[in-house]
Amino acid sequence: MKNGLRKSFWRFLGWLLMALLALVVLTLLLMAVFRFVNPPTTAFMVAHKLANPNQPVAHQWVALEAISPWMPLAVVASEDQRFLQHRGLDLKAIRVAVDSYRQGGNLRGASTITQQTAKNLFLWNGRHFSRKLLEAGLAAGLETIWPKSRIMEVYLNVAEFGDGVYGVEAASQQFFGISARQLGPEQAALLASVLPSPKRMKVSEPSPYMWERVRWIRRQMNQLGGIDWVRRLE
Repeated sequence: MKNGLRKSFWRFLGWLLMALLALVVLTLLLMAVFRFVNPPTTAFMVAHKLANPNQPVAHQWVALEAISPWMPLAVVASEDQRFLQHRGLDLKAIRVAVDSYRQGGNLRGASTITQQTAKNLFLWNGRHFSRKLLEAGLAAGLETIWPKSRIMEVYLNVAEFGDGVYGVEAASQQFFGISARQLGPEQAALLASVLPSPKRMKVSEPSPYMWERVRWIRRQMNQLGGIDWVRRLE
């Protein structure tokens, strides 16, 4: 009886490992394809459609060249000022977040733009430790396969800027009535200001906290070198 249970356990473990390996291979293949082909949707968009079947998703893909250079500068200033230096993971921020988690807190403040891109494409929302580990692994894969410019392009096209509003082109059209190419520095900073919580903070109704955040983002944009920084992304 014990031998039968042992064999069943090892058989199950073998199938589990094979399934995990197949999932890893499939994900890497998708990453390779998405380096050149724009993702038709994301895990977050699918989740939104399932939760809100009667609410359409606002999304329109545009190339990085068709986005105002103020926008990548604004999101870097807001979310990940070491974007061009790291390889997908901010190890210092991760150590702080893990220590906080071990002490009973939530995991927060450790996600780079690459990690957020991986999360939006493949994962689900939440701060569980297992999801953060997957996010870190996927981010490392993206940094290996994609150039920084592609990571930024995908991020700006899949990030949520409002309830059901995904990507900077849809956000620009909905909130400002202009294309992403026409965004000025103040508008770009306002869009970037909602990224930590796009369902709670509204571009159409900026709170005093959001305006303070916009002013902080604008100062960071200047400290990064202003529009000249964007040339380093090319």
